[in-house]
Amino acid sequence: MRNRIVAISTGDPAGVGPEITLKSFLSERVAGLGTAVVVGDYAVLEAVRDKLAIPVRLQRLESVHEVGAEKGTVPVLDVGVIRHAAELEVGRVSALAGRASVEYVRRAVDLCLTGEASGLVTGPINKEALREGRQDYIGHTEMISQMSNGKKGITMFQVDRMKIFFHSRHLSLRRAIEAIDRESVLESLILADRCLGSIGYLVPKLALAALNPHASDGGLFGDEEERCLIPARRQAVDRGLRVAGPIPADSVFAQALEGRYDAVLSLYHDQGHVAAKTYDFFRTVSVTFGYPFLRTSVDHGTALDIAWRGVANPVSMEEAIAACFSMAPKYRPIYGA
Repeated sequence: MRNRIVAISTGDPAGVGPEITLKSFLSERVAGLGTAVVVGDYAVLEAVRDKLAIPVRLQRLESVHEVGAEKGTVPVLDVGVIRHAAELEVGRVSALAGRASVEYVRRAVDLCLTGEASGLVTGPINKEALREGRQDYIGHTEMISQMSNGKKGITMFQVDRMKIFFHSRHLSLRRAIEAIDRESVLESLILADRCLGSIGYLVPKLALAALNPHASDGGLFGDEEERCLIPARRQAVDRGLRVAGPIPADSVFAQALEGRYDAVLSLYHDQGHVAAKTYDFFRTVSVTFGYPFLRTSVDHGTALDIAWRGVANPVSMEEAIAACFSMAPKYRPIYGA
């Protein structure tokens, strides 16, 4: 069992990240899981706590070895980018917020790489703020990969019993359909199987989502199933994987929730996102494999319009923390150490 400390980067300080992070420490569920260390700016977290009257104490740390066990205390590893909260434009995109959010992630990644933390939980960041701050990252996935010298991050959504992998994500629907071919779908199935194996599934059962209505009804509504998906599934089975499908997308996610499958391979971004977020928007958690450590994340944005107003829902952060405590100690990198 690895270190039972997880690191939480608070995300963009001008958004809801600091608020939902502090609120998550009020959850009895989170309090009983282990030690979570918040990586951010102490001045920001103190200002949010005071403004919103969040009933927690803050402990400023120089290192994680100073963490106490006092209930109701939030350990904060102070990164020191923002020394005074007045420097920050709350609810606005800014270069300062972009730079700060990157430094929080960098420090948290270092904790994981040195073994001081067993996993990483990330709060929401803002792509426009990254650009304003001249940070050369598209988002968390690429950022953490570069910082950890890891391979490409592989995303999985989790909500209740349903786990969802993605064959493609940030592509237009037209390009996502063009990206479906036998070889690449087979590769995605193999990666999904490997990711589940890295968190303890011995022989996971996967479901391959269909692309067309009714899985094309034998070719009446497209040929992708016959031409690409069925051959990919057969090859995966020949390699020893347990894969069912292609199963119509209007059924497969409900079946996963029932426990018939350990995970579903969604063929494109919205196919999987809509299924998870319609079921439970706030409890959907993003999990990233491929790094030397496990990363979980809230699956919502910075919500600048409600930042520091006391109305942000912390449930997604609570779920992300719980998922990290559950999976990180047994995680083994899929590409090796």
